[in-house]
Formats: sequence, structure tokens, C-alpha cells
Amino acid sequence: MARYRGPRLKITRRLGDLPGLSRKVISRNYPPGEHGQKPKKPSEYAVRLKEKQKLRFNYGVSEKQLLKYVKTARRVKGSTGQVLLQILEMRLDNTVFRLGLAPTIPAARQLINHGHIHINSKRVSICSYQCKPGDTISIQNKEKSKELVQKYLSFPGLANIPSHLEIDKNTLTGKVNGFIEREWVALQLNELLVVEYYSRK
Repeated sequence: MARYRGPRLKITRRLGDLPGLSRKVISRNYPPGEHGQKPKKPSEYAVRLKEKQKLRFNYGVSEKQLLKYVKTARRVKGSTGQVLLQILEMRLDNTVFRLGLAPTIPAARQLINHGHIHINSKRVSICSYQCKPGDTISIQNKEKSKELVQKYLSFPGLANIPSHLEIDKNTLTGKVNGFIEREWVALQLNELLVVEYYSRK
């Protein structure tokens, strides 16, 4: 399934607050559609599917990518759910967003695709690049790039920068100091349900 490019508010109404997808505030907090206001008890499958969809839409990954990340997380020692969240949080597009250099993950993806982002002084245009502790993220040395990022920094998507990241707003340089801890993940979800959803695949 390809990356979602449709209306974002429809997704946030159905799944709840997704800080990486959109900054728009929901005025109607019930799901879209004619049956949205008639609450019914969801099945166990529906509960697990909803948690999985939260991950997919918030981080902007395809079904194929998410399944690949789950398989990778299973091979790593430790809690599969937490390792999966770490893999998704350490993606370059999410790291740029969490540093405040972009208001949403789709906006961060656009910055990366257009060549505005450098890692360790080398231009990187792959959004799924896995950031590592010690990586330095900087902005292309062009006035237009810096103006755009300065504007984004004035209105960050999330108020707090996670403890594993640091940013120098004067030089527009960010640094990855380690791996993210579970309490710093901004998305509200139960990752164990996502692992259970994929347990048969």
C-alpha cells in the first residue's frame, strides 16, 4: 500500500491525535462518516488494527516498510515493541521533525527530498536513513534553506525536544546523542498490540 496523501484531518478524527501527521486541531472528536457518532464496541482485531494504523500514519511509512521494521525489531534483543518504536523514531524524517526543524513529518520529508538536510556534512536525501548516536544534522549552506528552517523553528510541531537530541538554534545544527527512551515518544499508543497484530505474519 502506497503512502497516504489524502485529507489528514479525516485520519486524525478516526485514529486520534497524530503529532507527526498534522498540526490541525480536530473540532469534531468522533470518527468521520455517517456512523461516526454511533459508538460501538470494537473487536479485538479492530483494536490492534487501529494501533498499527496510528504508527503507519504518524510516521508516514507504507505497510511493507512497517512489516520490515517489525521483522527487524524481532531479531533484536529486548522488547520488540520498544525496539520498533526506536527504529521509527531514529528515522531521519522523524529526527528532523523532533528537532523542530520542520512542523510535521511530511514537511521534514520534503526538506530531505529537496536536499536541504546534511548529516555529518554530507547531503542525505533518503527519509528512511537511520540516524545513529554521534550523527550531526545541519542545514544546507544556502540562505533560502536557512530562512525556511528558521521560520519552522519559531513554531515547532512539539514543545519539547527529546533527551537524546540537542539543537543549536544559532547554527541550525542538531546532534543525536543516543537512542530515544520510551517516555519521550510523543505518540500515544500501545506498541504491544502492534506486535500482536503482526504476530501471524
